[in-house]
Amino acid sequence: MAHAYTPGLRVTKYTELLKQRRLPIKGEVLVEVGDVVERDQIVARTELPGNVTTVNLVNRLGINADELTQYMLKREGDQVKAGEPLAETRPLIKWFKTTVNAEIDGTVESISSVTGQVMLREAPIPVEVPAFVRGTVEEVLPGEGVVVRAAGAYVQGIFGVGGECWGTLRMLVEAPDQRLEPDLIDADCGGQILVGGGLIEFDAIERAREAGAVGVIGGGIHDRDLKKLLGYDLGVAITGAEEIGLSVIVTEGFGQIDMARKTFDILRACSGQEASISGATQIRAGVMRPEIIVANDPAAERSLTDAAAEPDPSGDSSQNPAHQAGMRPGDALRVIRAPHFGRLGRVSELIADLRQIESGAHVRVLEVEFEDGSRTLVPRANVELIEE
Repeated sequence: MAHAYTPGLRVTKYTELLKQRRLPIKGEVLVEVGDVVERDQIVARTELPGNVTTVNLVNRLGINADELTQYMLKREGDQVKAGEPLAETRPLIKWFKTTVNAEIDGTVESISSVTGQVMLREAPIPVEVPAFVRGTVEEVLPGEGVVVRAAGAYVQGIFGVGGECWGTLRMLVEAPDQRLEPDLIDADCGGQILVGGGLIEFDAIERAREAGAVGVIGGGIHDRDLKKLLGYDLGVAITGAEEIGLSVIVTEGFGQIDMARKTFDILRACSGQEASISGATQIRAGVMRPEIIVANDPAAERSLTDAAAEPDPSGDSSQNPAHQAGMRPGDALRVIRAPHFGRLGRVSELIADLRQIESGAHVRVLEVEFEDGSRTLVPRANVELIEE
C-alpha cells in the first residue's frame, strides 16, 4: 500500500547536515575538500553581468543608422564614464554640433548600424557565497559551489522573513510562554540572535533592530505586525530577500502561540553559542522552512545517520526519510489545524479504516496522545511529524 506524504518538522539537539552552497552562475570555488570553514568565510564567488542601457543615437543625432560609426567617439569594448562624450556630429558651424554623453559608467557592448542603437553595460556585480555554517567541505561542485558538512543542533521554524545571518544566540526569557518584550532588549544585543518564548510583537522587533541584533526568534507573530514590519501584505511567495535589517523566525505559527517546550529547551541549551539562521520560507511546491543551526566542532567524527546521502535541490539534505515512508506509533507530531492547532503529542494508534469527519468526508485518521495525557482522533492531513 502506498504511503501518504506527511509534512515533517525537524527539531533536534544533534544531527549532521550537508549544506549546499551554490553560485547563481558559474564562477570560482575558493576552498577544497577537507577544508574547515567558518560561517562568514567566502567559499565561492562570481560576477553577474551588469545592467544594460540602450541609447538611440540616430534619433538624438539626427542621422541615418548606417552612418552611426562615423560619429562614434567610442568603439565596442571601450570604457566610458557618466557624462563622457559618446558620439557627436561634425557640422561646419560648431554651434550646431550635437553631442550625446554616456549616462552611466560602463562598457560599450555593441554598436548597431542597423538599428542605430548603442548598448552600454554597467560594471559586473560581484557575488560572494559564504559558508553560512561552521563545518568541513565535504564536496566541491566545480565552478558552482561546495557542500559543507556540519554537526550540531538543528531547529526548523514555521515561518520567517529576512535572509541568512549569524551571531551569538541569546535567550532573553525564562519560559516558553513568555513574550519577548522591548524592555528585555538592551544595548548589548548588537550582533546577537535574540530568543523569546511566546509572541513576538512589532515593538520588540523594532527595538532589536535599533540595538543592532541580527535576528529574532519566537513562538508566534501577529499578521498585522508582519505587515507593519514589511510594509506590505505577504502572499504565497518565497521570503528571504527582505531588507529589514534582521531575520525573524517564528517556530510555531501566527498569533499568540507558545514555543514548543522541546524547541525552547534546545535553544536555551545553546544560548551563548554561535548560531546561523535563515528566514527563507517557501510554502508552495518545494517547501523551504526557516532554520536555526548551532554547529559544533567540525572535527567531530560521526556518521551521517540523520542526513540523506545526497543534498536536495534546495541545498539542505536534512529532511527525514522516515517522514516520507509514513508514520509509526510513538512518532512525535504537531497538530496544524483547528480545533487542536499547535498542540504537541505522539501517535498512539494508526487507524486503518476511513472515518467520517465534521465536513462529511471520509478520511484516514490517527489517535494522538497529547502531552497532558488526553487522546483524540485527528485526520492524518492535519498533523506534521517532528523529528527528534
